[in-house]
Amino acid sequence: MQYTSESVEQLVEEFSQLPGIGKKTALRLALYILKMPREHVAALSTALINMKDKVRYCSICSNITENDPCVICSSPKRRRSVICVVEEPNDVLALEKTNEYFGLYHVLGGALSPLDGIGPEDLKVKELLARINDDLEEIILAMNPNVEGETTTIYLSRLLKPMGIKISRIARGLPIGSDLEFADEATLSRALEGRVAL
Repeated sequence: MQYTSESVEQLVEEFSQLPGIGKKTALRLALYILKMPREHVAALSTALINMKDKVRYCSICSNITENDPCVICSSPKRRRSVICVVEEPNDVLALEKTNEYFGLYHVLGGALSPLDGIGPEDLKVKELLARINDDLEEIILAMNPNVEGETTTIYLSRLLKPMGIKISRIARGLPIGSDLEFADEATLSRALEGRVAL
């Protein structure tokens, strides 16, 4: 696309490289920023640079942090006998919002995807194995409910079971507020598998 300004074009090009942002949305964002007061644009720019300069991965769990180890790994209030394995840092944020889990985490940095050339060596699997000790009682596998997540769950469970640690996975099923008639077979199957006694 050709715009009236090289600066706008450059910003649109940068925005369109972000996931989920097409050229139209990128143009809308660029034009919105053009209307913003200069001090807000400067604050946005500073926030982006600060994030890039200060945020790193925790040397223990691979979650994002400004302090190493992260606040979860360094907290004396967390249960050290349980590790919840997730794909990405945003999964940690989602689980923390529930206020239901008080153990530790391990972020793999993705999921197995042979078609995309992502194997175990591309994930933080070795780092997970290095964290296994006598105090560890359970590993919870909390992968996304898709083919890659399922593949990763199966791989990790087979790898970890011989170590004598309890391996569990998060339950999958119907979201609150949905109807049975609109659920697909795989979701209903998971809901039946994950049923609990009352």
